[in-house]
Amino acid sequence: MGKVTATAERTIDAPVERVRELVADYAETRPKLLTEHYRDYEVSEGGVGAGTKASWKLQATAKRVRDVAATVTEPSPGTLVETDANSSMVTTWTVTASGERSLVRIQTSWDGAGGVGGFFEKTFAPGGLKKIYDGVLGKLAEIV
Repeated sequence: MGKVTATAERTIDAPVERVRELVADYAETRPKLLTEHYRDYEVSEGGVGAGTKASWKLQATAKRVRDVAATVTEPSPGTLVETDANSSMVTTWTVTASGERSLVRIQTSWDGAGGVGGFFEKTFAPGGLKKIYDGVLGKLAEIV
């Protein structure tokens, strides 16, 4: 069993403060960012930044659905960490200034399976999740 990591990033044509505000808004903005891979999205506590608790189902493939129960922390300005209570999955959103624009990075890591299944997971899951995140970042760029 090894760590599996998927990463996507995009430069958004908006000031860092505005993009951080949108990314941290789990109640209003986040549902608008989610692609068809997400369903049953719900905020149960908070709604903006640290302290937020949200849940959703992530349909990564036709057969693979992950039931996520995330708690959000903000270890530093511009960094939101979503820790899943149902698994080892941790997703980190980082928004940094890039001149007048913003660089948004989504990185998810989890403990992968062992054996042959783990090999395929480590080989294919990061690319699939990156495609999903590319769609989310595309919607963020449109909303800004």
